[in-house]
Amino acid sequence: MNLIIFTTILLLGFTTYYFGRKKALLIQNTNTRLTALPKFYGYYLAIWCSIPAFIIFALWSIFEPTIVKLLVLTDYSNQGYLSDELNLIYEKTKSLARGLYSGEVTVFLEDSTAKYQNLKSIAQNSKVVVILSIIIASTLFAYKKISNNTRTREPVEKFLNAVLFTSSLAAILTTLGIVFSLIFETIRFFSVIPFFDFIFGTHWYPAKTFVRDASAEVDPEMYKDAFGSVPLFAGTFFIAFIAMCVAIPIGLLSGIYLSEYASKRVRKYAKPLIEILAGIPTVVYGFFAALTVGPFLREIGINLGLEVSSESALAAGGVMGIMIIPFISSLSDDVITSVPQSLRDGSYAMGATKSETIKKVIFPAALPGIVGSILLGVSRAIGETMIVVMASGLAANLTFNPLESTSTITAQIVVILIGDQQFG
Repeated sequence: MNLIIFTTILLLGFTTYYFGRKKALLIQNTNTRLTALPKFYGYYLAIWCSIPAFIIFALWSIFEPTIVKLLVLTDYSNQGYLSDELNLIYEKTKSLARGLYSGEVTVFLEDSTAKYQNLKSIAQNSKVVVILSIIIASTLFAYKKISNNTRTREPVEKFLNAVLFTSSLAAILTTLGIVFSLIFETIRFFSVIPFFDFIFGTHWYPAKTFVRDASAEVDPEMYKDAFGSVPLFAGTFFIAFIAMCVAIPIGLLSGIYLSEYASKRVRKYAKPLIEILAGIPTVVYGFFAALTVGPFLREIGINLGLEVSSESALAAGGVMGIMIIPFISSLSDDVITSVPQSLRDGSYAMGATKSETIKKVIFPAALPGIVGSILLGVSRAIGETMIVVMASGLAANLTFNPLESTSTITAQIVVILIGDQQFG
């Protein structure tokens, strides 16, 4: 129902735009000068038609569930039920109304379900009537105001400015919400775990701090040597370093080749093929690393007499580097291509070769963009999760041997969020 109402408001808004524009054109055809272009009259009428309706629709959708819940639970509130019990009764009522309840159906539950369905029906019908009434009233009000003296451009521009301001404010508030939520959870975490134990600890094994018996007392000593972050930071940067050792040379050299050496025919097919790598899901890279690259490196290591883990940092970092190649290659290619041709011509006029021109002129001119592409690749490598989880294992080992398994911060976040065990 809500989707139908939302779509109806949109369609009516688009329709009233043409009515407003048509009335402005009729006024203009009488050789009367308008204060704005005809399209602004259409925008003016569409705004008056849709925005009040959208506001009422949003407020109704927000407050309707709460009001219906209060009215349904009115009969139970005076019987000494706790808030959790009332919530359970209401959930049972909704489930029974939707035909999803399979438990015992009591007389009180049947009565509350009938009351719930009746209230929901009244609320939905009332919503439709109120919104349609507001649409008709606001549209007629705005339509009658349209004349040659009506200033429509200023209200429309003010509305657009308000929309832009609201969008910017929403982005800022979302960012602040994320930051403050992280700060709040960080304060809670460090109220239990010593800060220096977390920063300088060399053991990461948080599973032993999960409580399986909520009635048992928690020993503070169990937190020691459980949340040392050094292995995670070391593993994260180590795997990212391996990935960038693969991605930077190949990506940068391929970008230089495509922009300076490749013919138009080769560039036409090679660039899209390289960029296809950016569209492959990371889980595919993870399977490729876990089922192909990891065992392949292990077989090579065994033949060379080396002890290689099937879930090694080298496998995860190498495959991650392959994934990052199109980012560096495509951005480097675009940056190098955007260097003015006059710089190349001037270098050639001074007698420089193509190689010298690339090294001495083009590369320095494109360096800021190339560095930006590398930083984008580094951020992608540090934040990658799926490849590490599938190819490098979950053991947070403090090692700088690429043939051993290690883990990253993002992989451990995934591990900790699995399950429903209580911390502390």
